[in-house]
Amino acid sequence: MMFHLGFIVNPFAGIGGKVGLKGSDGEAIRAEAFARGAISQSANRARITLEILKPYREQLIFYTASADMGENLLKELGFNYECVYSYQGESSAQDTIEAAHRIVDRKANLLLFAGGDGTARNIYEAVGEELPVLGIPAGVKIHSGVYAVTPKAAGLVIEQMLNNELVSLLETSVMDIDEEAFRKGNVRAKKYGEMQVPAEHRYVQSTKSGGKEVEALVVQDIADYVVEQMEDDVHYLIGSGTTCAAVMDSLGLENTLLGIDHVFQQRLVQADVYEKHILELLEAHPEKVKAVITIIGGQGHIIGRGNQQLSAKVLRKLGRDNLIVIATKTKLQQLNGKPLIVDSDDLALNEEFSGPIKVITGYEDSVLYPVGRI
Repeated sequence: MMFHLGFIVNPFAGIGGKVGLKGSDGEAIRAEAFARGAISQSANRARITLEILKPYREQLIFYTASADMGENLLKELGFNYECVYSYQGESSAQDTIEAAHRIVDRKANLLLFAGGDGTARNIYEAVGEELPVLGIPAGVKIHSGVYAVTPKAAGLVIEQMLNNELVSLLETSVMDIDEEAFRKGNVRAKKYGEMQVPAEHRYVQSTKSGGKEVEALVVQDIADYVVEQMEDDVHYLIGSGTTCAAVMDSLGLENTLLGIDHVFQQRLVQADVYEKHILELLEAHPEKVKAVITIIGGQGHIIGRGNQQLSAKVLRKLGRDNLIVIATKTKLQQLNGKPLIVDSDDLALNEEFSGPIKVITGYEDSVLYPVGRI
């Protein structure tokens, strides 16, 4: 199973630190830093992360920018990569933004970047919450929560993902400070937004008893969160199974336990729909349909067991990004590391739907878990 990893290096991140400039934002500051003998350190910081990943080279494909923004380092370390953005001369903040846009377009599983708070702001501008990110700390200012504690820690988190260990996705803040004020001794930090960041998995939920999940309470948390996130202009197909039934209960609606129900604006439109109805819905409302599905405990199927109404034809029109997968961490742990399974009657589609997918495991709590190629 290939893991598609975006990779961006800000070559100028942190150059002002060792020469007393407290930052590297702006061409004038860069020029002054180099005049004082500064040496770029971000590539060396990124190298520490990538060294952890060298044993997994056959599992990784990188999407990166040319030259010092990623390509040179990946080539040196022998990784498989595709250069999706090229620039001329010295790189700029706009180059970081454009490269990140290209990586989002390629639907990478994660964007790994080396920089400081200014780089995190650029990444946020391009990515928002469309793609999980992880920062390699290389800047003078590291106030944002999107960075690993060390470059080595960044590599270890990705290693966990490659080994199919449960890795939580957390919403963390993108922060930056006013460098001019900082140079005068004043810290004025501002929050610019939030991004999704993989963090070392905590196996015990906050709702617990004797160190284990209280399953019914966690399922209710999941259901309440899904309902809270529902959009008024989106049609929802609520799948089969008890976890999906909890979503219908949270909406106060009758549900078809072994079928699929169509919900719009939190009202039941049609119970127990089948393939023909779903295809007509997708035709009438393209890109405005999402399916809420869960995992068959012990087996790992998310498609092909009890929800055959979501046929290959339906899935091709629906798209992988419009699947909302829900399950408790206990149910995921019971798979003992086995991947999730998409078992449609289209082998090519099964292959296309493989790779890490977000699974909602609690209220504002989710993990990335692999869908296998079977």
